[in-house]
Amino acid sequence: MKDQKLREKIGTEIINTCIKMKELDLNQGTAGNISHRVEGGMLITPSGMPYHIMQPKDIVFISNAGEIEEGRIPSSEWRFHLSILNEKPECNAVVHNHAPYATMVSILGEDFLPAIHYMIAIAGGNTVPCAEYATYGTQELCDNIAKVMTNHKACILKNHGLVTTDATLEKALVIAEEIELVCRLYMGVKAVGKYTILPDEEIDIVLKKFGNYGLNVKHNS
Repeated sequence: MKDQKLREKIGTEIINTCIKMKELDLNQGTAGNISHRVEGGMLITPSGMPYHIMQPKDIVFISNAGEIEEGRIPSSEWRFHLSILNEKPECNAVVHNHAPYATMVSILGEDFLPAIHYMIAIAGGNTVPCAEYATYGTQELCDNIAKVMTNHKACILKNHGLVTTDATLEKALVIAEEIELVCRLYMGVKAVGKYTILPDEEIDIVLKKFGNYGLNVKHNS
């Protein structure tokens, strides 16, 4: 990446988002990873480095062809980050974490998170799909995510965690926070054993009201 000032700026934004993700209790330790599109590829968090000691120079560049800059070790999950960004030109950021309630849902073995609350529409549909389990960092996991995330901005990784994407880091993090809340609600009502699911028609209405849902959209809770 030639523009070093832009690289430092985006690197700083990535680190700040990592720290915010942890402050929101969406992640623990060095788990999770964040990326952002740049010209010719993406910038992504390095492998195994605590967020609070990261510097912009530690953020790793990977080309669109999957070429990693020499002497650097990116997050082991870089494959699915690159795949999502290459397949979704409208999105520029990917956020992955082990959010507790989303991870609980991921362990249930279900194919999707249902529409128990209208805010599920923030992810672009009437469900959040669950990708089949594969070992972290593998091409198989990348392929499993690609199979189900085509029309969604969020995906639950079975027995693993949550991944979200949007036009900006801030928006991708908002989606992660909102889907974690829906997962928390789902785990609560799942324990009770009785709950209702909003019909597709209602979610279609919500999607139209959201339009291109973003931080500037006001809605009634």
